[in-house]
Amino acid sequence: MAIVETIIGLILMVLVSNLINHYFKWLPVSLVQIFLGTIVALIFNIKIDLDANWFLLLFIAPLLYNDGRRFPRKELWKLKGPIFNNAILLVFLTMLVGGFLIAQLIPSMPLPVGIALAAVLAPTDPVAVHSISKQVKLPENVLHLVSGESLINDASGLIGFKYAIAIVITGYFSLYQAVGDFFYVSIIGGLAGLLLMGLVILIIEWLIIKNFNDVVFNTVLQVSIPFIIYLVTEKYLHASGVIAVVVAGVFFASQRNNFISVQPEINLVTERTWDIIAYLLNGTMFTILGVELPFAMQGAIKSDRVDTFRAFLLIGAVWLILLVIRVGWTFVYQLFDHQKTKLLARLKIALISGLSGVRGAITMAGVLTIPLTIASGAPFPERSLVLFLAAGVIILSMLMAIIVLPFLAGKSLAIQTRGANTELNTDELDNDEDQTDSVAEQVLILTKNQAKLYILKNAVRSLEEQRRQQNQLAVYQLILEYQYLIKKLEISEEDQPNEASIITDELKLNRVAIKGQQKELQRLYQSNQIQQKVFQYYQRRLEHQLKEIDHGATLPQFGLLFSLRRTILRFDRQFKVRHGNQQAKQFMAQIRLVERALAKIAIKTLSEYLRDSNVNEKKFNREAIYHLIIRYRTLIENKKIKQVLTQLPINNK
Repeated sequence: MAIVETIIGLILMVLVSNLINHYFKWLPVSLVQIFLGTIVALIFNIKIDLDANWFLLLFIAPLLYNDGRRFPRKELWKLKGPIFNNAILLVFLTMLVGGFLIAQLIPSMPLPVGIALAAVLAPTDPVAVHSISKQVKLPENVLHLVSGESLINDASGLIGFKYAIAIVITGYFSLYQAVGDFFYVSIIGGLAGLLLMGLVILIIEWLIIKNFNDVVFNTVLQVSIPFIIYLVTEKYLHASGVIAVVVAGVFFASQRNNFISVQPEINLVTERTWDIIAYLLNGTMFTILGVELPFAMQGAIKSDRVDTFRAFLLIGAVWLILLVIRVGWTFVYQLFDHQKTKLLARLKIALISGLSGVRGAITMAGVLTIPLTIASGAPFPERSLVLFLAAGVIILSMLMAIIVLPFLAGKSLAIQTRGANTELNTDELDNDEDQTDSVAEQVLILTKNQAKLYILKNAVRSLEEQRRQQNQLAVYQLILEYQYLIKKLEISEEDQPNEASIITDELKLNRVAIKGQQKELQRLYQSNQIQQKVFQYYQRRLEHQLKEIDHGATLPQFGLLFSLRRTILRFDRQFKVRHGNQQAKQFMAQIRLVERALAKIAIKTLSEYLRDSNVNEKKFNREAIYHLIIRYRTLIENKKIKQVLTQLPINNK
């Protein structure tokens, strides 16, 4: 009963904290949750036995998986160098240098204990970072960098912490074993996440083929993924379950477009379910952190060996050591950029990056696992002080971010780091088609599906009104998802589903568009704008799409194996382009030329066909027409952005 009461109490505190945050928006909700948990723990003398194993499984695994599947893939790829350097090299630099300085600052603390404290404080917390960023308008590229590194640095920080604690307990350390262990848990963890996620995707595609579209079943399946992957990786492979769930989330995000078009309802329900799970887990995690703070600090406060005032000064000193290391690392890192940035601007960037590295729940979960005694039976050196300092640094890092960051990043400073976003000046698409017709005149009684259609079409119209030059791709992608839902609902509203006009019309219009694309492809080849290899590749692709249409497929469906092959080929081409292979650069340029040209000619062909005097445009379903137009517009905008990005100078350092 006590467990049930505790869970209900935690959920209530999460709701209250979000209510407080609604009226006091300048306070990050994570900080409100910590303080609420602390107050409740002090008043009711509550303590939660925080075990790192179940905490990582129940909270960290699903949250990091969700972050991975929602993290912008383009940003993750563009910032891969800084992210991995911060997540691995910076963590170990913080662990060694920070540990040495902490041990010098506190003579009674042995060096391995100082290294353990620095290691557990090295990882940044993605949830806390996002919570802070809502209040201080953190620049997106800094936010992506800090969020990206926090997906990975938990593993490197915890591995360093584990070995530092082992040295304190046993007095033995093997560098060879430690390095081997790090590479094993990292590489095997990543491969496990990739392979297990691939198996899950195969299961999902098999369910689609079998037409098993039970929404609840599929939602539960997708929500269970991070728990299963984490358990299998940790328990049976003895590798990093944290890395496994992050890799699984990123891989799932890269493959979900292959089946999202035929599972729109499942996709919507799953996303909303994940929103609820993340809402509760994030809030509960920081509330538990607040509940544990009094327990973590009371040992140092009650101890006669530790002066309480000096202990609070040490919190500031330890936080300052971590900040200086992070700021110095970021500042030096920028020196390797070829961008001409003023010294003051670089220092400002480094300060923003340093202050945004907020510590959080993973630090507390790790530090509470420190044993009471070592192998000889003696008490663990300075355990109560380590817990006190870790808890204090968590709070101080959040407070300093709230206080100082608004002065540095309040005006949304344009950060120029490697892989940072660049303003894209793309041209508007010529000859835009008309938007969808407005909803028919108001009716007195609507069925459930008709009401959904009304809402979805209004949403599409609202998105079209908000479309601007700089947000066209995002708008088109959202509209495309809504169109899948609209199409499904309209099919269900047809009197004769087997002869659904929207399917028939889309098949016919698809065939018209592909015929136009074949002629354009032939023209590009005959005018020597593309080489024979590119021509043959797209010729086979268009012929394959025509065969699919003859079999009744309105959209090309590709399986996981095809997607993996396509991903490997794309990665191979990008690798050759980035390493100066001129032939690969020319090939990729022609690929972009063809795909954009074919998408534009498809829209033009459809427009000319529908304006033909021999064709009655009114006989075609408007949603089928609009759906095709949006598909091609999305493709065009996507290729525009890729073309601009590939024209930016590449820094291979």
